[in-house]
Amino acid sequence: MDNFYLDTPDFKFQFEHPLMEKIIRLKENNFEDKDKYDYAPVNVKDTIDTYDKTMEVVGDICANVIAPNAESVDKEGGARLINGHVEYAKGTAENYEALYKAGLIGMALPRKYSGLNFPMVPYVMAAEMVSRADASFTNIWGLQDCAETIREFADEDQKMRYLPRFNQEGATAAMVLTEPDAGSDLQAVQLKAEYDEEKGIWLLNGVKRFITNGDADIALVMARSEPGTSDARGISLFIYDRSSDAVTVRHLEHKLGIIGSPTTELVFKDAPAELLGKRKFGLIKYVMALMNSARLGIGAQSVGIAEAAYREAIKYASEREQFGSKIMEFPQVYELLTNMKAQLDGIRALLYETTRYVDVVKTYDDLKNSKGLEKEQRMEMKKYSKMADVFTPLIKLFGSEYANTIAYDSLQIHGGTGFTTDFPIERIYRDARITSIYEGTSQLQVIAAIRGVTTHVFSSVIEEYNASLDDSYNEYKTKLEKLTKDYNDAIEFVTSKSNNEILEFHSRRLVEMAGNIIITYLLLLDSQRDEKYLKSAKVYLRIAESDNEAKKTYIYNFEDSDLGEYKFVD
Repeated sequence: MDNFYLDTPDFKFQFEHPLMEKIIRLKENNFEDKDKYDYAPVNVKDTIDTYDKTMEVVGDICANVIAPNAESVDKEGGARLINGHVEYAKGTAENYEALYKAGLIGMALPRKYSGLNFPMVPYVMAAEMVSRADASFTNIWGLQDCAETIREFADEDQKMRYLPRFNQEGATAAMVLTEPDAGSDLQAVQLKAEYDEEKGIWLLNGVKRFITNGDADIALVMARSEPGTSDARGISLFIYDRSSDAVTVRHLEHKLGIIGSPTTELVFKDAPAELLGKRKFGLIKYVMALMNSARLGIGAQSVGIAEAAYREAIKYASEREQFGSKIMEFPQVYELLTNMKAQLDGIRALLYETTRYVDVVKTYDDLKNSKGLEKEQRMEMKKYSKMADVFTPLIKLFGSEYANTIAYDSLQIHGGTGFTTDFPIERIYRDARITSIYEGTSQLQVIAAIRGVTTHVFSSVIEEYNASLDDSYNEYKTKLEKLTKDYNDAIEFVTSKSNNEILEFHSRRLVEMAGNIIITYLLLLDSQRDEKYLKSAKVYLRIAESDNEAKKTYIYNFEDSDLGEYKFVD
């Protein structure tokens, strides 16, 4: 029997990372749940064993239920619109039922809300496996992220009413943000939220568009609660329960990829809703937290897609013969395959490094709210918060772009047959394209990640990584130190101009230079624990040297006056 967890040793390797013990001890709060719940772990080893066994269940469902359903769901069209509501494709319903019965909905929630109290690392791992099986289904299962937002910001009564439904009922979720005229500019939303004094409830009216899984059981809806406002300060976040039946699905989008995931246009007509948290904090606090979680999820989805595409390429190249040889024996093909593997290992390393940073922040935040933090803990939380804030857009950027590159190259290896529907790569290729667009385009991720450049957070992390490498890696350290110097010099060169427009123009080059260095270090650090990653580290170092040199040359040869050549004038 196939299993997506057991056939990928990289997963257990991530559980063995030194930072996992800290995360587990913080998350389990000295294992205080062991006397309340018979399934709660009693120590670190027991906790990792629980993660291991649970991921094996996920891997089995992914390999034997979700993956076999992927093609039929794609061909069926994903979902149907019936009387203003969404009906999932047969395979989608089977997928969700299998995960629900296995207790895998709401796995990151505390046990008091019927969750498994898992940190983000195993949750992200499960998301990666689901994405490898069917990237479109991830958008349905992965929206349980909304439960985490309710857990973080709702009052206790709301938590007790909504959160247990995920595990006990298999409740689905949606984040309802985008509008026809708003797009990525979320502060421009106009869906109205008005408080009915007589009924004592909020009523929502308006239209939302491009809403993934929009007909979900529990929806987090961003709406304008303050009349006369036009910016983020007038926006609040609300919980809408589908049982109210006050929202109609007006349209299902017909998409290039992720067809199994219904993308909807919703019409709200006096839809009753509950305020989540405080008024006016909807976008500036709650949605930002929700979006960061979603971006980490897209990072996992991207790695899963890249894994699926790489495996399809290896399978085809090892079977297909041309001119009397397997095509994987040709340099033009094996170079592609080797680069794909290095890129895949690189974004996976970045994904789990980012997730560990997020986990430390989240667990410290919980501890702060329950018991308070000591000075050393507050300082450590601040440090990891800075890293999580800039690494999250970095993994969304690199993960999605490499998912597209690896899918492209995999299809190329398939040749003409890859352009037909006879092989899964055609679907994988289409599914990959959305990853660099939704939950903030790659361009928006650069805007978020550039803070890591200008505040030198990336530089500080790189310095720490360099200090952690053994002396036996001096050959690679020397090369990386040169790349780092070139990167820091480029930052100084650009920022010394004191021109924000020039900084924004070069921001992607600077962010990607940092990302290339960081990924190479992560692969080398991984190879210290398992030498199998050294090959990918060496290959990625060559990629980084070539790419960063090109970016450096472009930056230094660019005259400020040349900026006008890039502007279009009507």
